[in-house]
Amino acid sequence: MESYVEFSEEVREARKKGQAIVALESTIISHGMPYPQNVRTAREVEDIIRSKGAVPATIAILNGKIKIGLSQEELEYLGQATGVIKASRRDIPYILASRKDGATTVAATMICAEIADIPVFVTGGIGGVHRNAEVTMDISADLEELAVSNVAVVCAGAKSILDIGLTLEYLETKGVPVLGYQTDSLPAFYTRTSPYSVNNKVESAEETAALLKAKWDIGLKGGVVVANPIPEEDAMNESEMTSIIERALKEADEQGIKGKEATPFLLGKVKELTHGRSLKANIALVKNNAHVGADIAVRFARLGKVEAN
Repeated sequence: MESYVEFSEEVREARKKGQAIVALESTIISHGMPYPQNVRTAREVEDIIRSKGAVPATIAILNGKIKIGLSQEELEYLGQATGVIKASRRDIPYILASRKDGATTVAATMICAEIADIPVFVTGGIGGVHRNAEVTMDISADLEELAVSNVAVVCAGAKSILDIGLTLEYLETKGVPVLGYQTDSLPAFYTRTSPYSVNNKVESAEETAALLKAKWDIGLKGGVVVANPIPEEDAMNESEMTSIIERALKEADEQGIKGKEATPFLLGKVKELTHGRSLKANIALVKNNAHVGADIAVRFARLGKVEAN
């Protein structure tokens, strides 16, 4: 394993000291936002996590190495490089063996976080069951990874371009708890609410950390979704977003855009139709998730130290 994984100095020191570490994905940098907003946002998110007493570990594959924690130079490179592969579970062996560069999706970041023994991961929103999946079988690998990797994913719910109801059904089948952080309604990325309810509401980082510990202590394999709503001042109107997403989906269908190209196309179209407001909302929700995820990671690390004593 050591020949494939490389820790940054900051993360290596945190592991030695037993500090809380928070995993971060890199697809949002290479494929999710334009330069320089992508790099600036990545650095701001890392700084939020540090301010909370945890250590950020942005994960990517560079020159065939899984990097757990990126340097400032590596962040800058990832933000501008072309030809970086969008890496999910199926892509990792190829990228490693061919010594290429890969930006980790939610699924790949969960895999790498578990390899590095990092139990909390902060992202924007999870993938899920796409609309018309009963015909296309287009279901995100994120859901399968949540079923098998012991990582809590702090997010703003499922992306609203998805079939949220079927996404929840899939997670239920796989036994993945969907927690609402101070909410009973499942947030839908750009909006604070959706027509769907979470499995359980948690009020604090302490309560969330205790639930994670109980789940993994008794050997219940798999992750947990911690759905944290976008801040109210940054949220978008639910009915407006529904209309915009329907329009974006219609255009994708007309252009025959499917598979792994669908999500970036749809998010780009939503950005266009909202005149950039969706990108602003995306940045705000990721930062908000960093606050909550770092708090949970710190509390979870403390529970481990109490047990050790």
